[in-house]
Amino acid sequence: MDQHFLSYNGSQICYYRFGHGLRALICFHGFGEDGTVYNFLEKYSGDQFSFYSIDLPFHGKTRWKDDQDFTTRDLQNIIKEIMDQNKTSLQQVNKAYTLLGFSLGGRVALRLYQSQPEKITKLILLAPDGLKVNFWYWLSTQTWVGVQLFSFTMKYPGWFFAFIKILKKTGFINASVCKFVNYYIGNETARQLLFQRWISLRKLIPDLKLIKNSIRLHATPTRLVYGKFDRIILPVRGHLFQKDIEEFCTITIIKSGHQVIHESHIEEILPVLLH
Repeated sequence: MDQHFLSYNGSQICYYRFGHGLRALICFHGFGEDGTVYNFLEKYSGDQFSFYSIDLPFHGKTRWKDDQDFTTRDLQNIIKEIMDQNKTSLQQVNKAYTLLGFSLGGRVALRLYQSQPEKITKLILLAPDGLKVNFWYWLSTQTWVGVQLFSFTMKYPGWFFAFIKILKKTGFINASVCKFVNYYIGNETARQLLFQRWISLRKLIPDLKLIKNSIRLHATPTRLVYGKFDRIILPVRGHLFQKDIEEFCTITIIKSGHQVIHESHIEEILPVLLH
């Protein structure tokens, strides 16, 4: 696996290249991870694909400007520069590629597909965010009041922990969500990163109606993988998304929690990649 850096508009983008196949595959990792999470795929499909796995803003070794939103245009430009730097004979001909996204990376992949579906040969989404509007995310990142409250809470989180306890006791959230919240808000550094990550990526909101229309129009093979025991992102979201695009979209449920992208699940993931 080779690590590369790309200078872009005052920011520094880190990405990883591995595999030597003629089919390009762009990878987006989940929240709190980095591009290396996919490196085990080289062992199983590196002769089929050349993987390009990108560290998203405020993740891994990417250094993103604090006051700059990460937009779809940024995403398109960065992908183009990466592809231009890593041309193979096949990529020079059609410049098409497969998209792979896990969790947060699934939302990024959906938004990129929405903007240029004609360039995507296949869309692979692993327990993807973005198939349902999360009220708290919308409130915290899409409204002025919400952003101010979000910023205040990340500095003074005491009231929020008390609120979470009430929601758990009354059954509005489950223990997994509560554990997830406590993990990412439990210390000051994690809170700061949460704020930076959510705010910087707030423009990447997919329009599911447009995406489904494009999947039908371009006959894009779309593969969704969910963990049977996932309490963060439920498979039911995938089944709702699949409605009216069943001809192109398949769903695989594996024996996993939320972390479906792991070498222990390669027997289920590999067919999704290759077929």
